[in-house]
Amino acid sequence: MSRSRLAAVTLAVVLTSVTALPAQQVAPAGLDAFVAQVMQRFEVPGLALTIVKDGRVVLARGYGVRELGKPALVDSQTTFGIASNTKAFTATALGMLVEAGKLKWDAPVVRYLPAFALSDPYVTSQLTVRDLLVHRSGLGLGAGDLLWWPTSTYTRQEVMQRLRYIPLATSFRSAYAYDNVLYISSRAS
Repeated sequence: MSRSRLAAVTLAVVLTSVTALPAQQVAPAGLDAFVAQVMQRFEVPGLALTIVKDGRVVLARGYGVRELGKPALVDSQTTFGIASNTKAFTATALGMLVEAGKLKWDAPVVRYLPAFALSDPYVTSQLTVRDLLVHRSGLGLGAGDLLWWPTSTYTRQEVMQRLRYIPLATSFRSAYAYDNVLYISSRAS
């Protein structure tokens, strides 16, 4: 586990107990010192921290700098690239929609995104919401990444429309190949 990921996990675990604070308390005693200690220990130049209790922001602060050697400070509104950690958020959001009865794990993607298509019509018709998340679509490792990264001018909708031109590397559901592009498609509107 990388140092920054370990620091984030450590901080999240500690802050889980902090969320029991009364809404009017600004910050628990020792929080700033603890954050400074964690940042130093894991060599993290800066972080943004928000504590939410009962749906209300109790505390929002920035610590440190955005980039080593540069003066720009982190504040409560600083955003950070968190890469594939967004996959967990996407899967959770889809799970919430399943729980709410608004979507089904094993329903075909085309039920919700009629324009969705992969290069094989059978796979297109059979690919489920669950399949979007498990890296067994038949797309190759990282297939389609260049449609959106490095930053491109394509919208999510345009990325989804171009999926049909990417050849499948394996049979549907027969092999694991990590991909990013189906997570983008799962959020396309």
